[in-house]
Amino acid sequence: MAKKVVTLGEIMLRLSTPGFSRFVQADSLDVTYGGGEANVAVALCNYGLNGVFVTKVPDNALGQAAINHIRRYGVDTQFIARGGKRLGIYFLETGASMRASQVIYDRAGASVAEMEISEFDFDKIFEGADWFHTTGITPALSDKAAALTLAALKAAKAKGITTSIDLNYRKKLWSKEKAREVMTQLCQYVDVCIGNEEDADTTLGFKAEGTDVTKGELNLDGYKSVFKQMKDKFGFKYIASTLRESHSASDNGWSALVYDGNEFYHTRQYEVRIVDRVGSGDSFASGFIYGLVTGLPMNEAAEFGVAASAIKHTIPGDLNHATLSEVKELMKGDGSGRVQR
Repeated sequence: MAKKVVTLGEIMLRLSTPGFSRFVQADSLDVTYGGGEANVAVALCNYGLNGVFVTKVPDNALGQAAINHIRRYGVDTQFIARGGKRLGIYFLETGASMRASQVIYDRAGASVAEMEISEFDFDKIFEGADWFHTTGITPALSDKAAALTLAALKAAKAKGITTSIDLNYRKKLWSKEKAREVMTQLCQYVDVCIGNEEDADTTLGFKAEGTDVTKGELNLDGYKSVFKQMKDKFGFKYIASTLRESHSASDNGWSALVYDGNEFYHTRQYEVRIVDRVGSGDSFASGFIYGLVTGLPMNEAAEFGVAASAIKHTIPGDLNHATLSEVKELMKGDGSGRVQR
């Protein structure tokens, strides 16, 4: 039986300018769907696992379109609630070179922010589940969404299911103070914590000294200090952070650091030319989860996650359509980009 991973979060309509056009010059927008936890569920299905996505969407054609979009990749959508007023939207302008990408949210009042605990039967949802994953975006949507996230984590822990969270701080959704209050409570029920250095600082108050991503500089000793503090406070089984060296909006260095309370492991670094970086963190999370839930040691799980997310940078859209064999080939060192015949 394939491992079952349940994810909880929001799926949104994504409207992006074609190519590298700016908002002010675009005469049309490309349509797709995505969201942190939905992205993870899709990637895990691509790797052969049973991905289950839990959310709430409006009972209209857009809500159905979002469901159809991830269902085509094998995601189990049977526990998605219907109702509320609307599907959240985000607009994306993809940057290049020294021009950064821009995101505009239009998600206020979305159905997912009105989720009620009574709409979800966690006994059924978690039946046979091996893993539960969510992100810091979901509790930021509303007090109701935060309460549901907490209830889901507690239910998963009560059933002995491994839990993970990607910190994913979004300043447009809530303040640092609110984030720290809520995330500190949630992390008491988390086994695997994933997040970059900015997220660890803003959501939990841990800062990696000597690191400035805008300068493309990383200080691994600073991360190690942060990881130890996080381990001491929350008792996480594993802590992982992606490490992005932003040379420009087009070129980044990409690796990860992981910690199990005893050993630190820094993965191989990839130099990526970016096509679309949205969803790259979710791709690492799904790859790391895949490795751990299928029994890989921490270092191999981290290498799988970094390779998978490096490939995601080359794929348009939120979702990572990398296959299991493609990730494994890249892990072996084949990053030449030669045509496969």
